[in-house]
Amino acid sequence: MANYQCKSNSGQLLLGMLTEQTDEELLALAISGNEDAFTALYRRRQGPVYRFALHMSGSPQVAEEVTQDVFIFLAQRGRDFDASRAPLGAYLFGVARNYVRRAMERSFSDALHTSPAEEHADSLIAGGDAVEDIARGQLSSAIWKAVLSLPEHYREVVVLCDLQESSYAEAAASIGCAIGTIRSRLHRAHDMLARKLQSSATVAPDISGMTARCPS
Repeated sequence: MANYQCKSNSGQLLLGMLTEQTDEELLALAISGNEDAFTALYRRRQGPVYRFALHMSGSPQVAEEVTQDVFIFLAQRGRDFDASRAPLGAYLFGVARNYVRRAMERSFSDALHTSPAEEHADSLIAGGDAVEDIARGQLSSAIWKAVLSLPEHYREVVVLCDLQESSYAEAAASIGCAIGTIRSRLHRAHDMLARKLQSSATVAPDISGMTARCPS
C-alpha cells in the first residue's frame, strides 16, 4: 500500500512538473519518447483545437474527428514543427484548419444547416426569466448562423481572433498570410457580421450591437 502511494505521489509530482513546461518543451519531450509529456500537451491544447474546429464547421462530429486527426498528425509529424516560424498553438490551428477544410468539402451543406447553438441549446440557457432565456438562445443561434455563413477566409479570422482570442501575429501564422491581411479580413468580416445580425434584429433587440464588442 505504501509503495502504491509513493508511486501515486511521484506521478502527481511528474504531472505538476510537466504542466510548468511550455508547449514547445512538452513537444520536445514527447518527440524523445516521453508519453506523459504528450498527454500533458494533449490535455492543454485539445480544448482550443476542438473549439476552433467546432466554430469553423458548426459540427461537433467534425470537431471531434479533426481534433483526433490533429493530434495523430502531431504524434507522427511533430519533428516538422519549427518554433522559429510560429508558436505551437498557432501551428496546431493551422493543421486543424486543413483538416476542417477537407471535412467541410465532404459535408459542407450539412454543416451549414445545423449550428452548435441549436444542437446544444440547453447549455446556452441559464436560470432566470423564461423570456430572457429564450431570447438568449435565439441570439446565440443567430450569431452562429451568421458566423457559419461567412466565406471561409473571413470566418477563420473571426474564429481565430474573436473566438479563440489569438493575436494578429498568431492568426497570420496559422493561416499563412501577412498580419495586414488578417487586419483587413477581420474588419471586413465584422462589417459583414453586423449586416447579417442587423437583418436578424427581430430575434433580440440588441443583436445589432454584438460585433461592436469583438476585439479588432
